[in-house]
Amino acid sequence: MKSIIFLVLCLLPLSVMAQKEMLSSPDGNYLFTFEQSGGRLWYHVEYKGKAVILKSELGVDIDNHLVEKAMGIPTDSAKVWTEDLVLGSIDRLEKDTVWHPLYGEYNAIPDHYRQMVLHLKKGGNVGNAHDSGYDKRKVYELDIVVRAYNEGVAFRYHFPEAQNGLFMHITNDRTTFCMPSDTKGFFTEWAQGPYQLVSLSHWKEQGERPLYMELANGLQVAIGEASLKDFARGKLELRRENELHLKLFDSCDIITAYDMPWRWIMVGERPIDLINHKQIVLNLNVPSSYESHPQLNTYIYPGKAIRSSKLEKKWILSCIDFAASFGLQYVELDAGWYGQEWKISSSALAVSSNRDFNMQEIIQYAHSKGIGIWLYVNQRALYYQLDQILPLYKKWGVSGIKFGFVQVGSQQWTTWLHNAVAKCAEYGLMVDIHDEYRPTGVSRTFPNLLTQEGIRGNEEMPDATHNTVLPFTRFLCGPADYTLCYFNNRVKNTFGHQLAMAAVYYSPLQFMFWYDLPTAYQGEKELDFWKAIPTVFDESKALAGAPGEYIIQARRTGTTWYVGAMTNTQARDITITTSDFLEKGKHYTVEIYNDDPKLATRTHVRHEQMKIKSGKTIRLHLQPSGGAALLFKEIQ
Repeated sequence: MKSIIFLVLCLLPLSVMAQKEMLSSPDGNYLFTFEQSGGRLWYHVEYKGKAVILKSELGVDIDNHLVEKAMGIPTDSAKVWTEDLVLGSIDRLEKDTVWHPLYGEYNAIPDHYRQMVLHLKKGGNVGNAHDSGYDKRKVYELDIVVRAYNEGVAFRYHFPEAQNGLFMHITNDRTTFCMPSDTKGFFTEWAQGPYQLVSLSHWKEQGERPLYMELANGLQVAIGEASLKDFARGKLELRRENELHLKLFDSCDIITAYDMPWRWIMVGERPIDLINHKQIVLNLNVPSSYESHPQLNTYIYPGKAIRSSKLEKKWILSCIDFAASFGLQYVELDAGWYGQEWKISSSALAVSSNRDFNMQEIIQYAHSKGIGIWLYVNQRALYYQLDQILPLYKKWGVSGIKFGFVQVGSQQWTTWLHNAVAKCAEYGLMVDIHDEYRPTGVSRTFPNLLTQEGIRGNEEMPDATHNTVLPFTRFLCGPADYTLCYFNNRVKNTFGHQLAMAAVYYSPLQFMFWYDLPTAYQGEKELDFWKAIPTVFDESKALAGAPGEYIIQARRTGTTWYVGAMTNTQARDITITTSDFLEKGKHYTVEIYNDDPKLATRTHVRHEQMKIKSGKTIRLHLQPSGGAALLFKEIQ
């Protein structure tokens, strides 16, 4: 790993400190400006000279009156906590490294940024630590850490270690995002909700993050959270016209030293720029020990899975046989295997007495076929039995646990959830979190957390328009367990559309045939694409698209490329320019699977094969609610 780090320390007297401080990205495209006026803290962001975030507030509200009273500090609860903060020294650095994840959409991720740390403080009776009246026990300090990447900008609040491990009761995050007039955003009220493109001025409820927005000046902007491990979740609410406030789920209690989550902003001139720059979310998270010690990766294996929708021995065994023959890696036993998941009396330590199978027998049979077993466990059982579950499942030989119906939002449940993931790592168990949990990049810190739901997927059977919104919204913050289906008659889209999802939607644990039985498969040729495609890749590129319209996504493993194209409910002609991803001068064979309503088969997916040289274009007609999947293999 190459690393270039430049450090500049600016320790200027307060009397000469500038009221404005600026930070630009390494390529100069982003400009973050901090200023202090009217006793408040503010910032704004520009991209290539265009306004992105207008003057917006920074800071937090803290109610520490009980602690302050005990320390003899005068308090004024009517005051905004940040009003008395004084800007002191500023630290600046630039870092340029590349890191290699255990798995992901890329085998190497650049981490190049410039950083500015603004040190602010208040209290102590007087401002000079050398004065006799100065009492550092009564000093409050706040650092605002700002990073500018070529992919976006981010900032967070850091509370330095204080005397006696100072307790902080944070009641509000004052962060706002004041957007230019006529900004529109893809709003959804909850993680598994539908999206609507609306003017910000029309918002009525809190909206989910990340939020994708379209500016009147032609720029595309996304804002979100990163590294949310032990703090309350933020959602976005309209405070006044075009000004979004990051509203915390609830108040939080911390002890210094402490880092709040990052708030990040990405800008693109094309919608796909945001998809291609989303690795910033991982960069803002703490590395895991696995990055420096890959040999510890003895149990983390991404792969494809099928759910046994019937919890009967013959069906479970048939799923295992199907997984082995189809090239899947896992079978999951879903809710009900240990009883009614909502009852405290249902113990996840044993198979329910009304089931006709033995867990160890199932797992041994699966292992004999090279298949791993995942088990669903509701949070109720996880909360009461986690310390018993983990050693037992390790003894059984379970591959991973799917957490069900987790509580999200509060600091308490956010902390509990990530502590549970960390405990699973101690026992060599992978994790998939379902329901309303949305990722913030913490899989970098806890790589055993392969994927999570937090998406309106095939459990709700959304239409094709919704599906073409997802790559530009939900997938910006991390992988999603959409639960792909193929044969189920409730699917609203074509078979080609469903087929392409395996390339468009990233999930290291990719569930396939979610509502399908193994007997539904009758050797359909196009499903060779699902057999071949892996769930993690060496390189990924969004080639073209716009939210709610269409998406073309390419992914590479070795010298093989997998491309998925999906359109909304309208038919569409697309052009795939192979020079955008294939190596120049190389020759390839390409398998093309595309919808053809005239084809006399039950899935109406046509298969074509041809030879092609990089630089050539491929033109395809996509059916309404349709899609296409392409597989490129280099000719040696």
